[in-house]
Amino acid sequence: MVEASKSEREISDGSLQSAASYIRHYLRRPFSFYLISLLLIAIIPPFIFSLVILKRSLDAQEQVVTSLLKASTGSVTRIVEREVEGMLTTLKVLSTSPAINLDDMGTFFDRASVALADSDSDMIMIDRNHDLRLNTRFPLGTPLGKASDPEVESAFTSAMHSVSGVFFSEASGRWVFNVYLPYMASNGEQYLLGLTQDASSMGKAVNRETLSPGWNAALVDRAGKVIASSDPAVRSGEPFFLKALPAISIGVGNVAANGTEYRVASEFSVVSGWRIVAWAPRQIVDQPMVSSFLWLSLGGVLFAGIAIAGSLTIARLLTQGVKLLALDARRLGAGEAIEPRRYVIAEVEAVSAALALAAAARTRAEAEIRLLMREVAHRSKNQLTVIQSMLAQSAASADDTTEFVDAFRRRLAGLARSTDLMLANAALGVEFRELVLGQLQPFMPDDQNRVILKGPDLRLDTQMAQTLGMVFHELSTNAIKHGALANPAGTIMLEWSMEEKMLVIRWRERGAKMSVSNKARPRRGFGTIVIERMLGMALSAELERTMHADGIEWLIRIPRDGGNSREEAAS
Repeated sequence: MVEASKSEREISDGSLQSAASYIRHYLRRPFSFYLISLLLIAIIPPFIFSLVILKRSLDAQEQVVTSLLKASTGSVTRIVEREVEGMLTTLKVLSTSPAINLDDMGTFFDRASVALADSDSDMIMIDRNHDLRLNTRFPLGTPLGKASDPEVESAFTSAMHSVSGVFFSEASGRWVFNVYLPYMASNGEQYLLGLTQDASSMGKAVNRETLSPGWNAALVDRAGKVIASSDPAVRSGEPFFLKALPAISIGVGNVAANGTEYRVASEFSVVSGWRIVAWAPRQIVDQPMVSSFLWLSLGGVLFAGIAIAGSLTIARLLTQGVKLLALDARRLGAGEAIEPRRYVIAEVEAVSAALALAAAARTRAEAEIRLLMREVAHRSKNQLTVIQSMLAQSAASADDTTEFVDAFRRRLAGLARSTDLMLANAALGVEFRELVLGQLQPFMPDDQNRVILKGPDLRLDTQMAQTLGMVFHELSTNAIKHGALANPAGTIMLEWSMEEKMLVIRWRERGAKMSVSNKARPRRGFGTIVIERMLGMALSAELERTMHADGIEWLIRIPRDGGNSREEAAS
């Protein structure tokens, strides 16, 4: 049973693999196939969805048109009411002038003229006899006669502000409207302050730009006369051409006039008492909805064709670009130089530039590797030369095999520590204090205060660091064998500084037990040879050795330029 189940699983796995292989083989298509498929997937569902939405829009066009009409007439209403309210605010400000109570018409005239200089309005004052006392449109003192507005008396009797209908002004010879504010002077006289404005100036409220295409709008006063209209054929002061308008309530409706059916929207302004009317022939209103379906269908087919043609073009450009990129990749693998190519598609050009950079980086890396190999060979030869010298000197100074092995081992360890510092800090250089501590660490007494280091932060190049590392190792070895560290009381003072163009190093031992023979003929071991020969020859150093009664002193001066030392300021 187990074997049978295993066989069934193997058959099932084999079938799945075969099916997957068949699918992969079937789906292996050019890039253009997938690009066109992607475009069709992106275009067809939105097109179908647009058809559904358009159908719903056609079904609900009445509601849409109604909303648009209400929005348009509401916008015009707000513009009209802001204009009228602005005029009322100006009247209230001007009515606070003390010149009225003092009957100083000149001062009041000047103030009103300045206040209305940049507006479309003019200030008027009407007394209880309906005589015009002043009008800022004319110079003060000009005979103005009676007020032309038939609603002046009703404005006097109104306790609040009022807005007139449109009327023809005898003084200016134009169709105008007025905004009134009753005013009682301190002497008991009653005046009517007003702002008069040309009816045509309200054309900005019914501008075609605030309406949908094909629509017109008009301001109609309480008597059914036109104040302003976006249609040049509907002029100010004439009765509005839609006779059935007074019967239309606020909202949207249909009105027939002169054999044409109109779609009409009406809005009422509470502030001015005027009616805002927008109208358009039904044929114009319905035409966009009817033709939308045809345009959508035609546009869908046209755009789909353009998209497919564009996809084929892009696919061709991409295919050519990918082929050239593949060629450059093979050249990169062969180690050949690659120049960046110019492509129409920015991403493909970016890949080409990256391949060119990779080829250049590979060339540089190979050159660096060859340089490093030569450097490694050179340094290995130098190390072997140093080790051979160490071997020869250790053998010459040792009395037996054990002493030779021990001395040679310590010297190799010191060389290794210098080499480690050199490798770890090859780019920045070896820090002087770190080099000294690395060499003194194996010889450091328990009381570390016996070894004093004084000097600034200083970095050395690797060649100088390696040589000085061997010097400090030998000095430490001599100190622990014969000098200050050979007893529990001796001390070592190591000082370094930069003086002009010289690195000055002073090694001073104190408390050493110096024998008479050592003072007369100091021992010249490997350390002395390293100091005198390697420092003198390799670094052009000046050396001075002094044998004091309590210990040896070395004074070393190394040219800064010759040693290629590098100072590093303390952070």
